[in-house]
Amino acid sequence: MFLEFNLNALLHNSFHSYIKFNIMKLTSQKVSFKEKVGYSLGDGSANLIFQMMMMFQLFFYTDVFGIKATAAGMILLVARIFDAFVDPLVGIISDRTNTRWGKYRPWVLWTALPFAVFFVLAFATPDLGERGKILYAGITYVLLMTVYSFNNTPYSSLGGVMTGDIKERTSISSIRFVTATIATFIVQGLTLPLVAKFGKGNAQTGWHWTIGLYAIIVVVLLLVTFLTTKERISPPAGQKNSIKQDFKDVLGNIPWKAMFALTLFLFTTLALWGSSMSYYFNYVVDKDALFAFLRNFGLVAEAGQTYGAGHDFLAAFGLIASDNSQVFAVGFSLFNMIGQIITLLGVIFLSQFLSNIFGKRNVFIVCLALTAVFTSLFFLVSPKDIGLIFTVNILKSLAYAPTIPLLWAMLGDVADHSEWVNHRRATGFVFAGIVFALKAGLGIGGAICGAIIDSFGFIPNIVQTESAVLGIKLTSSLIPAATFVVGVIALLFYPISKKMNEKVQADLRARRETHI
Repeated sequence: MFLEFNLNALLHNSFHSYIKFNIMKLTSQKVSFKEKVGYSLGDGSANLIFQMMMMFQLFFYTDVFGIKATAAGMILLVARIFDAFVDPLVGIISDRTNTRWGKYRPWVLWTALPFAVFFVLAFATPDLGERGKILYAGITYVLLMTVYSFNNTPYSSLGGVMTGDIKERTSISSIRFVTATIATFIVQGLTLPLVAKFGKGNAQTGWHWTIGLYAIIVVVLLLVTFLTTKERISPPAGQKNSIKQDFKDVLGNIPWKAMFALTLFLFTTLALWGSSMSYYFNYVVDKDALFAFLRNFGLVAEAGQTYGAGHDFLAAFGLIASDNSQVFAVGFSLFNMIGQIITLLGVIFLSQFLSNIFGKRNVFIVCLALTAVFTSLFFLVSPKDIGLIFTVNILKSLAYAPTIPLLWAMLGDVADHSEWVNHRRATGFVFAGIVFALKAGLGIGGAICGAIIDSFGFIPNIVQTESAVLGIKLTSSLIPAATFVVGVIALLFYPISKKMNEKVQADLRARRETHI
């Protein structure tokens, strides 16, 4: 009897210890700093490609590959919208992937090498006729965007299943976008100098070697992400896979629809503004005033003057304007690097701090509205007032910075909300629909930019007419400001407040505890 009693007690205590362990695991779901950094490197790799597409793809097609602006814009539009329809398919596939590594994590590994290969091909410049160039650009761009879908949709979904903790999820997104901002800094600040350095007067060669370097980094970072991350949230026990129900759940989800509209207009704006700013600096900003401005920063090589190691370091990256022939590359790089430094500081110090106090939605609304105001000011600034141009960019970057991590953190909240309402979880499908909107927005923004500047008479590599300059200024200021405002309106329909989010998380935690 004594032995039987102690055996029962032992089993009883063991069972409750097991329950207690799993409840603690579910309720805390803390993620180590190492894993957060490892996850963030995946977005760093994606941003090396994403920022190249957003900032330089249209410019590359028109000024390097030699495709007409309207045709180049249509390539971006058709390719991105066509590929956007791949994203729901990727979401369906990844939600139904079952491996020892999880559902979403293995796709980061499987797509690493193809992602880099098609990145290189999309920025290659084969010697073809006009029609051949258009076909080559369209095919390689579609392939690149397709692999982007198979990489980025599962990667983004992975962030939604690493933890259910609200603060941890925001922390993961914040660290993720610190790395993304560093990658953006590299692309926007060093691409043109690297092209000039590697090309030595041959732009096509310079682009080839620069993209090749970035592609190697992409593969390495994705491998690190795969090796360091872990999935912790699974669909509810007994959930049946149903594509029809996935669509019904998402299309009936008000928070998801609000985020879809926000993402569509947000990335339309980012592609439009990002594409136009290279034209703005090359054809609108006064080169003599910019040259004088760079001299004040010690970024002009004066004849017969001796410089220190810092100057030599900058010169090694092509960041010294010895004459007006380099002033566009150096000036635009400095403009982008300062903006990204401000963005990085805003992400680190403001995003999580503000969202913990006011909630993600409220911070997003206020900051995006301010971003629209500062973007519109580029229309009013004189092309000769370089200091004011840089100041407006600093203000715009600071206003936009807190929103950057919030988008993807809010999508994790949307996936939770869908599970809360429907008692089903389809994280990949939720994220896939938003990536669809992202791709469509990139295509629409690039096409709008190409169509507008072409309609105003833009011709590459010449001094532009007043009409062409006006078109470039509109795509750099008032038009993106207006589409930013549409994003603000979309956020007004997003119902997940800080209080509601806390209730959703508490209810889901209770459900998961009962199914241990």
